[in-house]
Amino acid sequence: MKVVLFCGGLGMRMRTGTVGDVPKPMQLVGPRPLLWHVMRYYAHFGHTEFILCLGHAPHHIKDFFVHYSETHSNDFRLHGGRVELLSHDISDWRITFVDTGVDSPIGERLRRVRPYLDGDEMFLANYADVLTDAPLPDMIDRFAGTDASASMMVVPPTDTFHCIELGSDGRASGITPVTEMPVWINGGYFVLRQDVFDHIPPGGDLVADACAALAKTGGLLTYPYRGYWRPTDTVKERLALDESYSRGVRPWAVWER
Repeated sequence: MKVVLFCGGLGMRMRTGTVGDVPKPMQLVGPRPLLWHVMRYYAHFGHTEFILCLGHAPHHIKDFFVHYSETHSNDFRLHGGRVELLSHDISDWRITFVDTGVDSPIGERLRRVRPYLDGDEMFLANYADVLTDAPLPDMIDRFAGTDASASMMVVPPTDTFHCIELGSDGRASGITPVTEMPVWINGGYFVLRQDVFDHIPPGGDLVADACAALAKTGGLLTYPYRGYWRPTDTVKERLALDESYSRGVRPWAVWER
């Protein structure tokens, strides 16, 4: 199945304020960018045809893959000045790079790459900045067995906030961590059918427009997952992932198992 990756946003909470900031999916976790980790996840399950929705600073993404060095993440032998790779990671990937606009919402980015889906009934989509070890084949199979137009992985909140229950007199009657509340949030991993486009207006959003409309008619399937899932919305979250990688603790790297 083709994989659409939304990697054109500004990522304002990840930016340093300096000129030339790279797109958020190009922030490093270990020696490779977030985008690479997400793509390796999909490739592990056999999905190696990618469509990249570019926007902000697309040259960073293009240059990374055009000048990609397999020696950075694979064993190799150097003999007579020639490199003999002992393993590969992206040699079988097919990547389509599409300029979808700097300010385009996610839904509009998806609309603009529709011609590159070649009419495939089902395809995958991802924000390209969230890591997980979720069982993708199960996610796809559950969706394929329904008539839903979209499937969204949902996860418990990861924030450390506490929810306060208030009485009528303003006194607190209870405190509950938000992670223990019966609340689920968008996990950023989607399985979609072509008719999802019927619910995305020009300039529209995938979740706020399409998924919201489908939820009202039973056309949105959810895939609840309580396993490993980590967002990278902030510098702190990205640094935590990088530190975890350095310690050799990387549950999202299913290809290493």
